[in-house]
Amino acid sequence: MQQHQLYINGTYTDSTGTEWIDIINPSTEETISQIPNGTKEDVDRAVNAAFEAQKSWELLPNIERGKIVRALGDKIAEKRDIFIDLLQEEQGKSYELASGEIDLAIDYFHYMSEWARRIEGEIVPSDRPNENIFIYKKPIGVVAGIVPWNFPVFILARKVATAFVTGCTIVLKPSQQTPNTAMEFTKIIHEMDEIPAGVYNVVTGTGSEIGNALASHEKVQLVTMTGSVPAGTKVMEAAAKNITKVNLELGGKAPAIVTQNADLDLAAEAITTSRLANNGQACTNAERVYVHESIAEEFTKKLTAAFESKTLADPRKNKEADMGPLVSQDRLDTVHDMVKQAVSEGATVATGGERDDSQPGFFYKPTVLTNVEHDSAIIRDEIFGPVLPVTTYSTLEEAIEKANDTEFGLSSAVYTNDLNEAMKVVNEMKFGETYVNRENFEAIQGYHAGMRKSGLGGADGKHGMEDFLVTQVVYMQYKNGK
Repeated sequence: MQQHQLYINGTYTDSTGTEWIDIINPSTEETISQIPNGTKEDVDRAVNAAFEAQKSWELLPNIERGKIVRALGDKIAEKRDIFIDLLQEEQGKSYELASGEIDLAIDYFHYMSEWARRIEGEIVPSDRPNENIFIYKKPIGVVAGIVPWNFPVFILARKVATAFVTGCTIVLKPSQQTPNTAMEFTKIIHEMDEIPAGVYNVVTGTGSEIGNALASHEKVQLVTMTGSVPAGTKVMEAAAKNITKVNLELGGKAPAIVTQNADLDLAAEAITTSRLANNGQACTNAERVYVHESIAEEFTKKLTAAFESKTLADPRKNKEADMGPLVSQDRLDTVHDMVKQAVSEGATVATGGERDDSQPGFFYKPTVLTNVEHDSAIIRDEIFGPVLPVTTYSTLEEAIEKANDTEFGLSSAVYTNDLNEAMKVVNEMKFGETYVNRENFEAIQGYHAGMRKSGLGGADGKHGMEDFLVTQVVYMQYKNGK
């Protein structure tokens, strides 16, 4: 069993602490590796190294950093099968989704490398004679990147590729549940002479210790975190000490509206994909369905059949399995407790509703709940598991009002073949993303951002890159004459 080290200032190093954290394969419940439970002293070392490296890294021509970002994508591609296997082992993704995540991470490095020549400032007119006003875009500085367990490679790519191409250095904290892929990526960094020491650093440990130490550090200029609302709240509180900028992607409670004019086969298939992707553990997963009462029975039958068709297995042993396990025993218990509470409040289990005890691991059967009241906990609270509550509505205005009635605001969807209905929903939904007649999953050239408690700032595309930049305005006066 491998014991990982921290990576600080271009060197593998031991933590100043003495505790270790076990990494569990959720499909087998076996310990597969250990990481150091890092300390505040480790964070200080890493941030100081990043701060010193920043001074020369940002002076490197953008195109040179772009070439490095491109090369990182190429290096991941060379080790594609290794990353897929590690991801399945530590997180439990199906082969299809694990390979898809690795390919998306490769694409992300390649895509972000192309922004090297596109980071642009402006020249604006002055009110004074003999003066030009220049607006520069410059790197914000040291970035603290806090990566979640549900997409540990793709979101690492989001944070590292964007930091590098904009001229920022980074201290990465991988999830304490899925660090093995991050440590494999660190090997690539270590072997690349083009990346100066200190530009990339890794400190492992708990969010309460490492995450808060990073967010409160006076030399960190941006904290970019993907995680839960409580964790994001803690990051904001810690960052407030130094007025540090935060970029947060937090929870979601994505509604899906199915109108009487929808293609029900398409809706059932797309919503199933949207709910069960990553074993139900994604912020953009469809979390609740509002279906018109006139088609509710027919639609629910199709949805239930789609859920029942999915197979569960250890994804490293069965490449054809549709789903793997939940990430931990805690997650399994939480999901099952939410289902039991929903049933106690009057919901009916159309399918699933229990653990899969036929094999080791933290498996939960895909679950559809009907007769669910809009004000029930299963409708209000993020489930983060393969459970989908379905409720009905009578008018589209009612459906939109209920869909918007949430503290979250990340993703949403509508299924209809009526253009007027689609446009009404798109214009009245209060969510950062709305998907029409398709599954919930964003594009890297778009902008992935939420409203309300789903976060601050965003990721992807031009607008996601801008959070890693600061603006400097230069007022340049000159004299007339020879």
